[in-house]
Amino acid sequence: MRKGSVYVPPIDPAQIPPPSRDIYGLMGEENIVRMIEDFYRELERSSVRALFPADMVAASQKSAAFFVGLLGGPPLYHQRYGNPMMRARHLAFRITPSAREEWLGCFERVLARATDRYGFPAEHLPGFTAFLRAFSLWMVNTEDRAG
Repeated sequence: MRKGSVYVPPIDPAQIPPPSRDIYGLMGEENIVRMIEDFYRELERSSVRALFPADMVAASQKSAAFFVGLLGGPPLYHQRYGNPMMRARHLAFRITPSAREEWLGCFERVLARATDRYGFPAEHLPGFTAFLRAFSLWMVNTEDRAG
């Protein structure tokens, strides 16, 4: 669907089930931050690198603050940057379904070793992955165009 010139994905963000808030208590802040740092290292090597700021360390710290709060920790993102308003913050970037798939692939590579590497609770991986798939769909703002 289009609203003006911006593509709006067929999903109601209010219907996206959040990941378990127990994850923070089981992983801890340090492990969440390390996981997001590794995710950003994957993004640095990806085809969507140009969508991110030059300073990927700062970008990963900002993202980690979001995920710490999302997973049950203190609301670091809110405290440091205000209301996340993620779709609005991402509208400045051309996010296509293909870019979303690349972003998800980077996260999935990190999550493949998350239980051993970061202590991510295995029982919560399916719910977290489902959240990422739905949440990232909501970030898509541009349709892929056939060449």
